[in-house]
Amino acid sequence: MDKIKDTRSFMRITHRYLGYFMAGIMVIYALSGVLLIYRDTDFLKREKIYDKIIAKNLSEKELEKELKIKNFEIIKTENNMVQFKEGSYNSLTGKAHYTKKELPLFLDKMTKLHKAKSADRLSPLNAFFGICLFFFVLSSFWMFNPKSKPFKRGIKFAIAGLVISIILLLV
Repeated sequence: MDKIKDTRSFMRITHRYLGYFMAGIMVIYALSGVLLIYRDTDFLKREKIYDKIIAKNLSEKELEKELKIKNFEIIKTENNMVQFKEGSYNSLTGKAHYTKKELPLFLDKMTKLHKAKSADRLSPLNAFFGICLFFFVLSSFWMFNPKSKPFKRGIKFAIAGLVISIILLLV
């Protein structure tokens, strides 16, 4: 392994090997991030048909919550049959027949990685990833001698990136 002589060599060496270690997960996060941009479209989604028995006599809000359908809207209610864009629900028997467009299993799991909450089993991985990214940001400033042209140019790019990000957040 490389010799650590000072803070600069520690940052450079740790940045290098942590970068190699994190390469696989960065690919997963990058791809799932792009998929999440298009989550409001049918990009790569497949139609899946559901037939299941759920609670009887559900209200519109309860039915929407139970079926987990975005933009749920009842078209008509006739006798005990509730018709909605994606299918139907018999409020007397609790039988629901509907279709949903979903990502294939592996892609769906990738996007759930991005959306993990603190209670999810993937949350430690998300926290580790975030901490590693923050370390990459900080350690990149130790890659070059502070008096060198690449460092000074890098600072200008870092400031430009920060300013552009802030502007885009505020717009």
